[in-house]
Amino acid sequence: MSIQDELKRNKEPESSTGLMPVLFLAHGSPMNAIEDNEFSYGWKNAAKSIEKPSAILCISAHWETRGTHITAMERPTTIHDFGGFPEELYMVQYPAPGNPGLAKEIKGIFSLTEADLDEKRGLDHGCWSVVKQMYPEADIPVLQLSLDYYADARRHYELAAELAVLRKKGVLIIGSGNMVHNLGMAEWAKLNDTYGFDWALEAGEKMKKFILSGDHGQLLNYRSVGKSFDLAIPTPEHYLPMLYVLSLQDKNDRVSLFNDKTVGGSISMTCIRIDSD
Repeated sequence: MSIQDELKRNKEPESSTGLMPVLFLAHGSPMNAIEDNEFSYGWKNAAKSIEKPSAILCISAHWETRGTHITAMERPTTIHDFGGFPEELYMVQYPAPGNPGLAKEIKGIFSLTEADLDEKRGLDHGCWSVVKQMYPEADIPVLQLSLDYYADARRHYELAAELAVLRKKGVLIIGSGNMVHNLGMAEWAKLNDTYGFDWALEAGEKMKKFILSGDHGQLLNYRSVGKSFDLAIPTPEHYLPMLYVLSLQDKNDRVSLFNDKTVGGSISMTCIRIDSD
């Protein structure tokens, strides 16, 4: 029995018909929020082929908390949680509405944790930098779900599985991070150049193999895979949003990759799309 089947074996059987896609988006540099490049085009093209969501739930690498939190305000602010970039980036606002009612519904979905509603925190750049490119009109409610700093990979994967019902309600779930993300070894002057160090390419290829074959066990036990994974995932916050997305994969879903490039030597921009047949 697969991990996904094990998590869902006590749930009422669900048809994959009509399920919203699920996306893992590699957000990379905050500048991707305002640049027209191959990565922002990839996000835009994904949005064009998806029915307009009723809401967006984003799991961003840039919101780590004790426990699990959900944004629950009417009008989330735009957080500029970065430094050293051009002034024009700090001027960007993404005035999408929130949805306190949906936040309460999501809180009620969880049985494995007691999620808290957050009425103060806005949307960080891991969220708005990609959603702004996909839905520039800012007319879709956007919520964020935090990453519990104290939970391990399997715990995050199990929590994510409880969100599967949202796919039937028109909610687009987006994990935003980077599967290979080592800023300490990145060549900053070359962040716009598409190339990767040998270990980064090796880790990326292994990850893609596990993703496309449905071998989530290897991805959950990433500390046991080898040196390339240790270098690719020095800290887990950019990796964990990918596990949320993979956990939501239905057995009849198809998985595809796009924006499959590595930049600056050590940052993968590979994105994942999961669609129902």
